[in-house]
Amino acid sequence: MGLFFSKEVDGGAVISVWEITETEEELLGLSSIPHDEMEELQMTKSSARRKERLAVRALLNELFDGKVYLGHHDNGRPFLQNSLIEISISHTGRYVCVLTHPEDSVGVDIESLERNFASVEKKALSEDEIANLSERNRNLHLAIHWSVKEAVYKRMSLTDVDFARQICLKRFTPRDEGSVDVEFIHKDGYIEEFEVNYEIFDNHILAWIVG
Repeated sequence: MGLFFSKEVDGGAVISVWEITETEEELLGLSSIPHDEMEELQMTKSSARRKERLAVRALLNELFDGKVYLGHHDNGRPFLQNSLIEISISHTGRYVCVLTHPEDSVGVDIESLERNFASVEKKALSEDEIANLSERNRNLHLAIHWSVKEAVYKRMSLTDVDFARQICLKRFTPRDEGSVDVEFIHKDGYIEEFEVNYEIFDNHILAWIVG
């Protein structure tokens, strides 16, 4: 399938999504991979994981003219070694997505709604967030909570973050698309406020934050 969609959001940021329908061999032909990444890829035992990584590379080839060199911060957040453009990456078994901005920090997450998100309630939600869950659309509500928190976590680029205590979502009603007000509480008590957008497409949720 290749590039599924690409669109500009929030102040010059661009979200691009690739649908993985190719074989590994086809993805290799679409990817320009630095030598060190190729060695790491060859040691990856999971075929699905290899395809996800190759699809990310194919998408980066689609978005950038020259070869892109990826590095990673301590929490796993990617950055471009040969560009000042800010980047965030996420993937499922079927899709990979890349969010870029010329200068602002970004975070993106994509999740399949076929997943059961019941475990998210205990490991990532505060008591207030649990009390506000919708009974009728509980799995979707949990999915949005998780995806939004993941996007914020990636944007912050910190290690050892307590999702339940440090990433706090204001009450919201789950919809096919919308935004959520979020507080990130640093360990010294300092609070940052963000607006995170999300949308549902093809039984997947995509959440992103810019700035």
